[in-house]
Amino acid sequence: MRMSNRGFSEGGLRKIREVLVRHVESGNIPGLVALMSRDDETHVEAIGTMRHDGGAPMRRDTIFRVASTSKPVTMAAAMVLLDECRLRLDDRVEPWLPELADRRVLKRIDGPLDETVPARRPISVRDVLTSTFGLGMDMTVLGTPIMGAVFEQGLTPNLPEPMPEPDEWMRRLGTLPLMHQPGERWQYQIASDLLGVLVARVTGQSFGTFLRERVFDPLGMNDTGFHVPADKIDRLPTLYAPDPQSAEFTVWDEAEGGRWSTPPAFEGGGGGLVSTADDFHAYFRMLLNGGMHGGERILSRAAVELMTTNRLTPEQNAARTAMARNNVHISFGQGQHGGWGLGMAVRTYRGDYAPIGQFGWDGGSGTSTYADPDNQLTGILLTQVGASVPDPVQLMHDFWTTVYQAVDN
Repeated sequence: MRMSNRGFSEGGLRKIREVLVRHVESGNIPGLVALMSRDDETHVEAIGTMRHDGGAPMRRDTIFRVASTSKPVTMAAAMVLLDECRLRLDDRVEPWLPELADRRVLKRIDGPLDETVPARRPISVRDVLTSTFGLGMDMTVLGTPIMGAVFEQGLTPNLPEPMPEPDEWMRRLGTLPLMHQPGERWQYQIASDLLGVLVARVTGQSFGTFLRERVFDPLGMNDTGFHVPADKIDRLPTLYAPDPQSAEFTVWDEAEGGRWSTPPAFEGGGGGLVSTADDFHAYFRMLLNGGMHGGERILSRAAVELMTTNRLTPEQNAARTAMARNNVHISFGQGQHGGWGLGMAVRTYRGDYAPIGQFGWDGGSGTSTYADPDNQLTGILLTQVGASVPDPVQLMHDFWTTVYQAVDN
């Protein structure tokens, strides 16, 4: 770890490492990679091992399944299309996504699937980008017919059966009514996966190819994609989903022969990426730089500002606020930021050590990625422990608490 007296205090950096080591030594986190940068100063910690029972040590270039921290990154594809006027925020999506024409909406969220009313208006690009198009994951209404149908149709990741290829996924999506009127309420996950289908159909390329050409390659994100090639598979750790009752480590995905060892049928913008700390750092630094990377413009400054400032009304954000504040036994305290931009959370009130304006998101595989314009700070925390238990989320909170203590003005 390179030490200096600019950007971060030496005592603060020692404290970060001590806290990270403590989490690994507890036995609850096998290994992690953490990156902290401020202005031109970057520090990286790689602690622990690739498996909970030992194995190779974590390295700076370890490749992680980043889960929902994919969302802030994959949104860049849509912003490129907005910048080029190939999409407009208030365009109807029907020309590209005809499966979503003439929508019906449930009369009530827990009602039968055939008790519907017509949608008041068509779904727009803005609705998809803000996750308000009318369908999504809602953990507060599990057990309802509509949530049962979402799971049965294979419309979400993390189930035993992989998601189908995009056209079949869209066909299944088109058979369901909306949960809410378009634009009415923020809902999680499905819009982020729908984004990838929209981008692919507008561009005539696969989602992954477009991201590679327009975002990943220009930023030098050489280890980011929707699967891990065979020559890099040894850099992918085992992913665990500990038992919620016993906390016993349960393997959710192995590297060799696992879910990310071959290209997927569905390239999921909501949680399908693998990446490294340095790749994610390049992306978030680009956002802090107003869309610039070196001398190359990746996104317009206006596009970055649109992504990284709150886009939701209190009414649209009500379900997210309730989930974060009233269901901490499910979220373990995640999600308490106040706002949502495009593909990421935006802090609109100061509820912890992070200031208003910080943007980014967390992932259910134990990942946390944020940038802070006021302090010109980026933090990347990558682990291999799913949030079926509180340990990885508590690690995230401790990481950010110590990072902000280390800021040396």
